[in-house]
Amino acid sequence: MAGTQDWKIDTASGSSLIGTTHLVEDPPKGVVLLAHGFRGYKDYGFIPVLAQRLADEGFLSHRFNFSHSGMDHGHGHFNPDTFSGDTWNHQVADLLSVIKAINEGRLEGGGRPLMLFGHSRGGVTCLLAAGRHSDDPSLSQLRGLVTAATPVDASRLKDSEREAFLRHGHIEVPSSRTGQTLRIDSAWLREQQADPEGHDVVTQAGRVRVPVGIVHGLDDSTVDSEDAVYLAEAVGERAIMRLIDGGNHVFNTPNPADLDSTPSAPLQKLQQHVVDLFNRWSR
Repeated sequence: MAGTQDWKIDTASGSSLIGTTHLVEDPPKGVVLLAHGFRGYKDYGFIPVLAQRLADEGFLSHRFNFSHSGMDHGHGHFNPDTFSGDTWNHQVADLLSVIKAINEGRLEGGGRPLMLFGHSRGGVTCLLAAGRHSDDPSLSQLRGLVTAATPVDASRLKDSEREAFLRHGHIEVPSSRTGQTLRIDSAWLREQQADPEGHDVVTQAGRVRVPVGIVHGLDDSTVDSEDAVYLAEAVGERAIMRLIDGGNHVFNTPNPADLDSTPSAPLQKLQQHVVDLFNRWSR
């Protein structure tokens, strides 16, 4: 029976991932993983709205919290200790852990065409995972991925900011939603310095072997829409770019979203682009 189902899985690193699956009535056309952005989480803004739209279109959809998001189910406060330890490698490993759980039957959707959707930082994670692991048999079902409002770099810190980051061992970032001052440990930066190629979004995007939809709002003041152009150039002939007039970084959707209200015009356009691409790739 259609509806939603919460889940929890353990990863090889010993961390836990929690998620929510949007089920479908009939055999699904495919399975979709939805990856949230920085200071986001599976219940954030348009993520559950898009997940339900995809389920309505016949796609089994899993939205989940990255293990270092610091969030549980719902819209509570961040766990600052968990949040501080996040890195790109953790996020890539988390995404692969969810895919492994699907392949092993611990989560629904095994054997179906697989699609990835990533918002903002989550889009970078999808590109890094699909680029670094393009030859991995676990991704044999991957048919395509869509990034939304995604930056073209893993870090935009200036030299002076990087030096201060390493000197102090952390940087502070505010959460306007909760009023918390959160920290990011310098392991996030040291990891990138130790493996610059593995964190080069342009390089890894060029290694992705499936089609990549790149969607961006033209009124995005957080990540400029020019980043979509650079990503499309990096992906090459497999890129499909869609720019949305009037769309901001969250596609004009409040957090939390009213799941019973009509989506904003930019969100409706985002949803339609995603549905059209996933329908094409699942055939």
